[in-house]
Amino acid sequence: MGGEDLEAEIHPLKNDGGKWRGSPGARAGKSGGPRSPAPQPRLSRCRTAALFLSLFACLLVVFVVSFAVPCPDRPAPQGAWSVSYDSAVTYDFLATEDINRDRIQDVLFLYKSTKGSSHFNLSCADEGFSYPCTFVAAMSGANGSMLWERPAAQDGALVACAVPQPEGSGASACIIVGRPGPFVAVDSSTGQSLWNRPSGFGSNVSVLGPPLQVPDADADGAPDLLVLTHEEREVIGYVYSGSTGKQIGRGGCLGVDGTSGSLLHVTRAGAHYILLPCAHALCGCSVKGLYEKVTERDSALKKDALWEDMLSMLPGRLPRRSSGAVRHLMSVPGDAGEDLLLVSSEACVLLDGQDLAPRWTLSVAQVPRKPVLGHYKPDTLAVVIENGTGIDRQILLSDLSTGAVLWSQALPGLPGDPQSASLPTADHRSAFFFWGLCEPEGANQTEPRHARHSLYMLHPSLPGILLELVNVSANIVAFQVALFEPGRHAAFVLLTGPASPHTPGLVSVVKHKVRDLVPGSRVVRLAAGVPDSDQAIRDRFSRLRYRSEA
Repeated sequence: MGGEDLEAEIHPLKNDGGKWRGSPGARAGKSGGPRSPAPQPRLSRCRTAALFLSLFACLLVVFVVSFAVPCPDRPAPQGAWSVSYDSAVTYDFLATEDINRDRIQDVLFLYKSTKGSSHFNLSCADEGFSYPCTFVAAMSGANGSMLWERPAAQDGALVACAVPQPEGSGASACIIVGRPGPFVAVDSSTGQSLWNRPSGFGSNVSVLGPPLQVPDADADGAPDLLVLTHEEREVIGYVYSGSTGKQIGRGGCLGVDGTSGSLLHVTRAGAHYILLPCAHALCGCSVKGLYEKVTERDSALKKDALWEDMLSMLPGRLPRRSSGAVRHLMSVPGDAGEDLLLVSSEACVLLDGQDLAPRWTLSVAQVPRKPVLGHYKPDTLAVVIENGTGIDRQILLSDLSTGAVLWSQALPGLPGDPQSASLPTADHRSAFFFWGLCEPEGANQTEPRHARHSLYMLHPSLPGILLELVNVSANIVAFQVALFEPGRHAAFVLLTGPASPHTPGLVSVVKHKVRDLVPGSRVVRLAAGVPDSDQAIRDRFSRLRYRSEA
């Protein structure tokens, strides 16, 4: 048998030149016809080598870049830190903002120390103040290290932070109104002065609150700033450029005798109005009208015809009288824009944001602090109302849309207890934080407790449980709960110091991570029927996850 025949017998289906043996084409090739060229193994090997060389080159570039370019130095946040100042006083201002761009919220506050700046070589005289003066300071939320500080006012100040600067600058500012002192804008990231203007307020003039951000009238790319003052039983409005601090026009009288707690409200027609409590009424003024009064020229801003009709009935006052003295005023989300929550000495009333018609009324005895919003039911806003003071204090959580009370608990308070707070959780509800005094059942609540402020935590998934997180015996000046890192690092900051700004003492800024306090917390059972053990309840609170505001 020939070699070819033997090969065919061993491999009967072997492809010969792309055709099966035994086919007419194969026979033709055997008989001397043209045949397909044989494969070129050399070319195939070259292609394979080129492919592997390309892959090797890509991997080499990836590894070189990975090792050559260092990862950014992002410090791991500490669960708790504390910074103290001796012989100092502090003020009711506390804000959180990511100042150094490390994705961790940082802390801003005010203090005045007889020892001056303790971290930087700065003196009050550098900014034209006498000694001692008030410093504004920015502290790292990760570890409490000082990022920057600078003299800002002579004796106390009103501050508004997170004020955007002109587009393209990328800056955010803290606006500081000294009492007394100049009008200053400070870059939040660096502490450097953006502008510094004399306020021009007289010694007998009281400033009613931090600057309000109003629409940009001078077209400089930054919101303008409105400062309200009380002068000779009248409220005067001063408008300043947000980018330069230059006063726009002159002061304009609002024609009312109001108090602090002013609010910028936007009607459904897109018109801006300044609202402020004045005795048993609600006073208001069109921002457009104020601009035209102080500049004596037309403004492109809007007026709302319905609101102008209401204000014309009794100049400066809206036709909504309160049954008691107006204590607090706040904007809340509504079905078709902003609504208004008005808190008087006798009732809480939700007003329609357009025609001011009451949606619901809740009778209260006394509300010492501004209400707080949160979610008791998933994606349904509720309002936290502190009703009463001392041993008669009660915490109410009411549905914002109907006013129905969803949860209530007697929680005696102490003088100086901070405002309540809330923080959104991953289940689209909120964790609520209350300060007060909650003794175990059967304890005599009239007995002195050495003035300890206790912080309690509530989550709607366990409405019969309060978790006592921490006890504080120092005087609390300010308190804030924040999500220091997206999705995981919920913490609160306490600013404590002397009760009087004229008596220096120990000032402390303390941060606590909420999750770290849960294992050592005390479980307070508000009612029977919760079968879980204390440890099981703590474990449930430890597993809570938090989310950023939408």
